[in-house]
Amino acid sequence: MDIYCHLDKVDLQDYAQKVFGAGYVVDHVSNMHGGAQKVVYKIEFSNGFSCVLYVWDLTMNYFQEEIAADNIHEKSYGSDLFAMNSKYLTEHGIRTPALYDLNTERNLYPFDYALVEYIDGHKAEAYFHHSDLRVQDKVFQQLGEMLVSMHTTERHFYGKANQSGMTSGNCHHLQMENAKVQLAYASQHIDSIREHQSKLLDTLYELESRIKPRTRYGFIHGELGPDHVLVNDRLEPYLIDIEGAMFFDIEHEHSFLEFRFGDFYRYLKNDTLDPYRMLFYRYHHHISLTSGGLKLLHRGFPDQQFASQLAVHHSQCALRFIEEGL
Repeated sequence: MDIYCHLDKVDLQDYAQKVFGAGYVVDHVSNMHGGAQKVVYKIEFSNGFSCVLYVWDLTMNYFQEEIAADNIHEKSYGSDLFAMNSKYLTEHGIRTPALYDLNTERNLYPFDYALVEYIDGHKAEAYFHHSDLRVQDKVFQQLGEMLVSMHTTERHFYGKANQSGMTSGNCHHLQMENAKVQLAYASQHIDSIREHQSKLLDTLYELESRIKPRTRYGFIHGELGPDHVLVNDRLEPYLIDIEGAMFFDIEHEHSFLEFRFGDFYRYLKNDTLDPYRMLFYRYHHHISLTSGGLKLLHRGFPDQQFASQLAVHHSQCALRFIEEGL
């Protein structure tokens, strides 16, 4: 085996043959970019088949402190959430890589791991600069249709797909409390945030005060940027990193899509959204991503330049809210 893998070479081979059969001999393992919350490997077999190995190793999670503290905002981690959301999305016709097998025994290793379908293609962001406009249309129109289907899958209380019974309060209150926590963290490390912390808090309360209660929630991905969409060779989009998916205000998703997809948001736009929720969640995202970038920076995330730019950009976006009197 060419690189270090979380599973011993013999154990990985035994696991693969248990799932796929004796004809599947591991030929090559390579580390894929797995983001901040799980480790991802591509497994190639001598018969030409490929799949992905997901590993939920908490010691390699850049937000393990929040998970250990049972921070409700960080409940987007774990194999149980992945398996549940994979099943739910698939049952509702939303493309996501197939889950072949999930191992939660922890008899050999202190973490859960899974074999998942390998999508041979590119992330959606690769199509932002595609030379063929017809290809762009096909990719992003399909993604837009997928999101409409997902967001119009509704129920009258927010929470995870397997949650039963009504939840108390309004879901945006969760983001209200989270914004306060993340703002406090950011104020410790960015001078301009610390200097304007009270005004930033005032703006948060002002934006929240405009929101009227509702009891209608759509199913959202939770962090749907173009890097969380894989496009195969047939130009079909697949959603990945689905652990955080849940029933919530769809404005939470759209306010994120709006700045992550830029001009291509026109394919995804929804004209029925609550403008007050859009503004509130947009502000929340900027505060949260400022803090998130700082945490990645402080906790040794490999791409330190990305982490720094993330914190700086979104801190400036948050400050713009008070400058413009929003």
